[in-house]
Amino acid sequence: MVPKTTLDLDFVHCCICGDAPYHLVGKGEDYEYRTSEDIFSAVQCDSCSLVYLNPRPAITEFERIYPPNYHAFDFSPKKYGFVYKVRERLEANRTLKRCKELGNDSRILDVGCGDGFHLNLLRKYGNKNWALEGIDLDKRAVDAANKSGLKVHLGSVEEIKLTPSSYDLVLMIQTIEHVEKPLEVILSIFNLLKPGGKLVIVTDNTDSLDFKYYKNRYWGGFHFPRHWNLFNKKSMTKLALKSGYQIEDISTIVSPVNWIYSIHNSLVGNKKPKWLSERFTLKSTFSLFIFTVADFVFQKFGKGALLQVTLRKPL
Repeated sequence: MVPKTTLDLDFVHCCICGDAPYHLVGKGEDYEYRTSEDIFSAVQCDSCSLVYLNPRPAITEFERIYPPNYHAFDFSPKKYGFVYKVRERLEANRTLKRCKELGNDSRILDVGCGDGFHLNLLRKYGNKNWALEGIDLDKRAVDAANKSGLKVHLGSVEEIKLTPSSYDLVLMIQTIEHVEKPLEVILSIFNLLKPGGKLVIVTDNTDSLDFKYYKNRYWGGFHFPRHWNLFNKKSMTKLALKSGYQIEDISTIVSPVNWIYSIHNSLVGNKKPKWLSERFTLKSTFSLFIFTVADFVFQKFGKGALLQVTLRKPL
């Protein structure tokens, strides 16, 4: 049998506004993992400004679009070396700041935890009395997390039976852009949070300069075909209010990743030498440094590459 080279795709509506008008903002391929030969379309809702993949892969294509070498399954010191050490320190500082209000007996849940990177940081640098748990859809990631001694559930937050009103903090770090139904996900999290508990979301920002310059085809934040819903402050505000949260903060933070992969994708798309495109990946120390500095400047003007959103369940 000849291997299938395209994916089964489903047409969808805006996850916030439903069947609202939209317009095309960009097209592109899976420049990073080459999981199919499809050309994908990113569209933007005319009502709330959500950017979403339409059509997008059917749920049955999950394991194909997340291949065994997907970076989130094994972001380890052995594989990423110095880059891992830098990111570990940066993310540890950020994650601990998100936990600054927590007491000794707090419960923390990481939704879409991958191999448990952020949970490991909390275990290593945080309060030893915190109860840490994770959830992920991919068995390969869950197995890796559990092997390291973490408590991670296999499945979706909408389906797993966890105790309602029992968590002080829920993290979604670079996760909401991957999920099929963001509204249902954060409503399920709302049910799990204690009154006054917080949900922290970190996701790609479509009001960033990297989006503006590369959105027609090569923007790294598209991550074709794995990022299904992409937000800016307007669309995230609408999503949060629709689900009953109080908005504590929506701001931007620094990340070089989308800048680097935008350049990587343009090099791949224009068939430049592989040795050149590989200078712009998560393993490229020099590129990461240069674009961290650049995005630090952009973040000062509210145009950082990532959104950081803090939502609170009302008392």
